[in-house]
Amino acid sequence: MNTEVTKELVEKYLSLTERAKQKATPIHKAGTPESIRLTDMMRMCDDYASDAGHFMDNGDLVRAFGAINYAHAWLDAAVRIGLLDGKGDDQLFTLPP
Repeated sequence: MNTEVTKELVEKYLSLTERAKQKATPIHKAGTPESIRLTDMMRMCDDYASDAGHFMDNGDLVRAFGAINYAHAWLDAAVRIGLLDGKGDDQLFTLPP
């Protein structure tokens, strides 16, 4: 059981989140209320991912790990509520029922 947050672990989750972001695609057309909500969720994802990089660069691996998990959660939530298409990938996302 791994109980230590390492740089490698944070980098793994940074990469995982970037892969998820590249894979998921918007479901709704631009300008719709859903696409506006998605834009806000993606901004939150990007902000948390940026924070993770900042924390990692400053040696604060615990906060970096927390921030990248928050970033991924925004993507995961957007897939789950039907704003992003996760392409059936249940390894990167919690898919809708």
